[in-house]
Amino acid sequence: MIFVTGGTGLIGSFLLQALRGRGLAVRALHRGAVPTGAAPGVEWLAGDLLDTELLRTALTPDVTHVFHCAGLVSYAPQDEDLLQIVNVQGTAAVVDACLERPGVRLAHVSSVAALGGPAAGSVARPDGALTVTEKATWDLGAAHPAYATSKYLGELEVWRGVAEGLSAVVVNPSVVLGPGDWRRSSTRLLRYAYQQHRFFTRGLVNFVDVRDVVAQLLALALDQPALSGERFILSAEALPLADFFRQAAAAMHRRPPTVAVPGWAAEIVWRLEHARAVLTGARPLITRDTARAGRRPVVYAHAKVQSATGLEFRPLADTLAWCAAELSANPSAFTAVTVS
Repeated sequence: MIFVTGGTGLIGSFLLQALRGRGLAVRALHRGAVPTGAAPGVEWLAGDLLDTELLRTALTPDVTHVFHCAGLVSYAPQDEDLLQIVNVQGTAAVVDACLERPGVRLAHVSSVAALGGPAAGSVARPDGALTVTEKATWDLGAAHPAYATSKYLGELEVWRGVAEGLSAVVVNPSVVLGPGDWRRSSTRLLRYAYQQHRFFTRGLVNFVDVRDVVAQLLALALDQPALSGERFILSAEALPLADFFRQAAAAMHRRPPTVAVPGWAAEIVWRLEHARAVLTGARPLITRDTARAGRRPVVYAHAKVQSATGLEFRPLADTLAWCAAELSANPSAFTAVTVS
């Protein structure tokens, strides 16, 4: 039996399909209604990550692996406390439940946001970008987005579990692309391209196909049981955001954004959005962290995971063509991404 948290999310939903494709019994935790089109044969369990008794119930003696995919992705100031609750306390609860079941193996989905900066001695690439590897160090004295801090602290809970005898691996995906909910998380990048906005910000975007994330997860967690106490970056490549939007728009037969927003203008916009959010109680459309995202030119290296699993990453063109085809095959998705 495999237990999965976050089974209704982008990574979790494709993971469930892959696990069932291997003929494995799967139990998945969810909040709210089970989505239509979910992987057949999954045993769904309604509940919350912080319900420790529920987690103990979910981890029956026949559970051999836990895939912790649940998490909150948000850069809104209103969610800082919730990020700590979900990404830190929730992960701690999962780790504690696993520790109570000797022999259970944990695969934790973290983020490249938890890596911190390049390791000492990193050499800049010809394009000026620094390469970040799994040896990256977290600067406790630096300012970090609340989301990044929550993912870093969540990882610390996993390392605590490893120190107490838990078999665990951690993966750190970059921007995960796939035909999921076009209003959530990284998939909103595709929505932005579809909506034919005029503006884009400068910077690099690192990305990975959700199918590759799942394939690497399965290879690390199921196929290499002796591997433990290590983390692996999952990222295909990096390219300028302008190029990403141009290719995404072309794949969906839309007009790409053409006007680059200078850094000073982005600083003004996020401050105006913050003021609007404070006055109206609405969620800001752009925050300080999202306005500055991608400005630091870094490329997340995937050499370690490729050496461990031997699996290649799909090129962006293949991922975008797949996402565009899925969107075209689902007419209701157009409603979700059309500008109102």
